[in-house]
Amino acid sequence: MVAWMNEASYRLTKQTGETWFWSRSRQELWHKGATSGNTQVVKEMWLDCDQDTLLVKVDPAGPACHTGARSFFSTRCRERKIKMQDLESLYQMVAARKANPKEGSYTDYLFTKGLDKILKKVGEETTEVIVAAKNEGTAELQYETADLLYHLMVLLVERGLTYDDIKEELGKREGLMIDFKGRPEIKDL
Repeated sequence: MVAWMNEASYRLTKQTGETWFWSRSRQELWHKGATSGNTQVVKEMWLDCDQDTLLVKVDPAGPACHTGARSFFSTRCRERKIKMQDLESLYQMVAARKANPKEGSYTDYLFTKGLDKILKKVGEETTEVIVAAKNEGTAELQYETADLLYHLMVLLVERGLTYDDIKEELGKREGLMIDFKGRPEIKDL
């Protein structure tokens, strides 16, 4: 992560062995993890050659980013657009939004309305994927599939299933395919 440190936060970091920073927007000291529990135990501190930048190596007690991502730098830029790297990143962002609601966000709205609303949206998006798949071209299918995947992640978070749970289940199926008679058959997927 990247954060600002002033003399007071530097002293507190050295004194406590956990990271402290200076919030320029709030004009106050903040202890990383004070509200989230995602503290950072300092392992090493390094100065750059100009002695104006610190590299602090830490043992984190959770994700660094408020989105739930391990790093602030979890999204690669491509063609001037920031894109989702994978479904796990999407899951982490949705889980972080549930843990830290943001008034006015669509994700917060879904969690506030509850399971029935989430299930209704999963059903709607599933139907829209089916319709889009029957239409010409792939742009609509791409758009609707993204909507469905997002709403599925909201459902997983709401029901307490993790992305790792889904990966584990898929791992059990690796190489296993069901033939038309319903018998398991090992095939190269």
